[in-house]
Amino acid sequence: MGSTATTANVAHETLARVYASSDVAATRALYDEWATTYDAEMADASQNYVGPALAAACVLRTLGPEATARAAVLDAGCGTGLVGLHLARAGARTIDGIDLSPGMLAVARKTGVYRALDAVDMSGPLPPRDGAYAVAVCIGTFTQGHVGPGAMDELVRVVKPQGLVVATVLADIWETGGYAAKVAALVAESRVKLLGAELTDYRQGAGVQARLVVLEVL
Repeated sequence: MGSTATTANVAHETLARVYASSDVAATRALYDEWATTYDAEMADASQNYVGPALAAACVLRTLGPEATARAAVLDAGCGTGLVGLHLARAGARTIDGIDLSPGMLAVARKTGVYRALDAVDMSGPLPPRDGAYAVAVCIGTFTQGHVGPGAMDELVRVVKPQGLVVATVLADIWETGGYAAKVAALVAESRVKLLGAELTDYRQGAGVQARLVVLEVL
């Protein structure tokens, strides 16, 4: 009981520090510090972080097994590789990851599921060329104090026509953070078709929900 309570408190405190950070260098340092304990703390019953599993299931359900196996997937904001692991279990064979934190990337590299991993600040342009991927997933990045809705433009850019963008956006910033408006603008510009923006569990143990945004690139 004591150990579980301690893990819950540490996870809550670390999340609060991360969400309060608005400086890129400070955020990078916080994630580097958190990297070695992140998986255990987010899997704790106090958090029960189900976002990665839901995202991988969404990709598999939308594409089907054969297309999932063929797809080149960008895991944007890959962190320690939780999403990559779930994608690999769903049958994805070609997964690249990008993240702000070298410490997180070092942990992700140990999973063995990534073709390539690179340190990238998603608040700016992404390195991949236009249409480089069949799928881009971005889970756990569109949160408080992190990357803004403008990054969705880059995710759409790097996915080829008829490809997918699957992203989570914390429920409490979906409207106020400008994400709903950004998705509406992408649809109005005929850049994407909105396949869904379902309100779903995200950090189930903490009662936190997110929008699971699914876009087909046009």
